[in-house]
Amino acid sequence: MAKTHAKTGWRSYSSSPLPPILETALACFVEHGYHGTSIREVAARAELSVPGLYYHYASKQALLVAIVSHAMDDLWDRSTAALEESGDDVQRRLDALVECLVLFHAHRRDLAFIAYSEIRSLTGEARTTYIGARDRQQRLMDQVVEDGVAQKVFSTPYPREVSRAIVTMCTGVSQWYSAKGEHSPQQLAQRYRDMTRMTVGAQIESQP
Repeated sequence: MAKTHAKTGWRSYSSSPLPPILETALACFVEHGYHGTSIREVAARAELSVPGLYYHYASKQALLVAIVSHAMDDLWDRSTAALEESGDDVQRRLDALVECLVLFHAHRRDLAFIAYSEIRSLTGEARTTYIGARDRQQRLMDQVVEDGVAQKVFSTPYPREVSRAIVTMCTGVSQWYSAKGEHSPQQLAQRYRDMTRMTVGAQIESQP
């Protein structure tokens, strides 16, 4: 997602943002796992020859790195846009960041699932880079929760543990969410905002 769009539409999700080859590779990885997918299968489903695929991506690892990098960059851009929109109010910042995480992991379920589950398949510098991006993302929530505790808006005595629990809860949406389920992504985000407020020890908004 372009950064200019992220600043104005971090809640908006259209069709897949991946190029066709990466979209095909993502579908294969979701169906068969990274190690269960061959480069020949990706090429065939993308209607390319194997050399034609290698022209665009040097290896199966390069496909995975491109997919994971896109996921982390998109989530970062949306998260920072959500926080920017929320201003300095720490409760609004928490609500927005939770909403952003839930919407991303519901709307981009496959992308987020592979980015999470296939970290074990990343090697070398790519793995190090991914871990750095993941830790940077976590620090956004850490800071919001720590600020809320410092301002006595949140009462939890365990800010670091609570922060990690919130992120784990939100990212876990990609492992089970279905568009055919009971709640829309936005409805789910509202529930998660309420649960998060209870977790940090903040006031819950009254429901109409």
